Amino acid sequence: MTASDTMEPRDPLTSGDFTESSEPFRLFSEWLEEAGKSEPNDPNAMTLATVDEDGLPDARMVLLKGLDERGFVFFTNTGSAKGRELLAHPKAALVFHWKSLRRQVRVRGPVELVSDAEADAYFATRPRLSQIGAWASKQSHPLEGRFALEAAVATTTAKYALGSVPRPPHWTGFRILPVAIEFWHDRPFRLHDRVVFRRAGEGEAWTKTRLYP
Repeated sequence: MTASDTMEPRDPLTSGDFTESSEPFRLFSEWLEEAGKSEPNDPNAMTLATVDEDGLPDARMVLLKGLDERGFVFFTNTGSAKGRELLAHPKAALVFHWKSLRRQVRVRGPVELVSDAEADAYFATRPRLSQIGAWASKQSHPLEGRFALEAAVATTTAKYALGSVPRPPHWTGFRILPVAIEFWHDRPFRLHDRVVFRRAGEGEAWTKTRLYP
């Protein structure tokens, strides 16, 4: 990331000096709320990085769908590339970048599956066509043609013409349990603010370190 060398110094963060914060989840929630007021699309979008069976990194954009004192939650088809990689190697990294605010957050940690109850509850809030799609799509697998997908959607729609659509057994959520959360804020002349929170594991105390930009 870069900052213009001609930028004028800006006012302090509207939420206060983040370097004074001692609790990263609360700070992240504040930043996410501010991003929701300025980002034109999907302030909850994040890059999810995993590794495959050869240890080769893989990354893609997903949407944050849950945040609590334990970690960051997103949902997907476990047969997808990311699902298979996380089941085989349950560790991941996230990056949030809010261009309108010139801020970035990086997250790293182990990953666990959410409970069936949590997955059911979220699935029930999805639009019906998205629920149908979760059944019809063999995510990340070869598709012989668009018609095959449309046919699968039509078949699934007919199957669940009445009543609610149940959650597919292959569709669930993952929770990243962070051991490191780094906050980055653009400052003039590349003298950015960087603070990283680290802990040994879930439930352990956080330590905070300021980093050179």
